[in-house]
Amino acid sequence: MRTFRLLTFLLAAALVIPSFARKKKDKNDYGVWLAGVAASFTDSLVYITDIQYLDSAYYNTKGLLSQRQQYSLQLKEYLEQDGRMQHRTCFMFFNKKKKRLEKEMAKLRRNYQKGNKMDVRNLDDFRFTRPEED
Repeated sequence: MRTFRLLTFLLAAALVIPSFARKKKDKNDYGVWLAGVAASFTDSLVYITDIQYLDSAYYNTKGLLSQRQQYSLQLKEYLEQDGRMQHRTCFMFFNKKKKRLEKEMAKLRRNYQKGNKMDVRNLDDFRFTRPEED
């Protein structure tokens, strides 16, 4: 009888505890601050986008920005659309908190401008959009 109670308790705990540990998806899971950088290994010109809030962006289960490669591709296609900037490497910075992203982008800008070796320019007219689902 005692073993039966113990097994019942363990079974109940095994069913109940994971439901508490599972993170519920709420409105705070959506919305990410994004910024993009486009650089080339053969050119000293670096483009940095404004920090933008995208309410349809979200983190995946591993804590990474879902479809982040699509956001990088948007920036690359924007720069290549009129042929002005070919063969750029584009990468994304993202965070749920704007202050943290601002700090990270300021540090990146300082590193690029250190020693006046790189020409850093803003991309004011570029806007990220939600990528199409596969």
